[in-house]
Amino acid sequence: MRFVLALCLAVTAIFSGAAQADAAAGQSAYASRGCIGCHGSGGISVVTTYPSLKGRDADYILKSLSDYRSGARKNAVMNAMAAGLSDADIKNLADYIDSLK
Repeated sequence: MRFVLALCLAVTAIFSGAAQADAAAGQSAYASRGCIGCHGSGGISVVTTYPSLKGRDADYILKSLSDYRSGARKNAVMNAMAAGLSDADIKNLADYIDSLK
């Protein structure tokens, strides 16, 4: 019985760790994928046309990027930017932006 419980806990830990976002990877993606060009360093845009992302929570970013990627949310620039993002990329970006409080 103890073995089964330990096995269940180990499997849960493995899968929950895999689902966790990585803010450092998100920060790297933010810079390398061009987010910083429009949304600014640290999520503060210097151009009023582009929204600042600082202060946005992870759920908002996760939903927005997923919707841009799927086409459910329309914006030519953001649809193109999000098209190449994996689920992990989106989670990492959301975690990084969430950390900019």
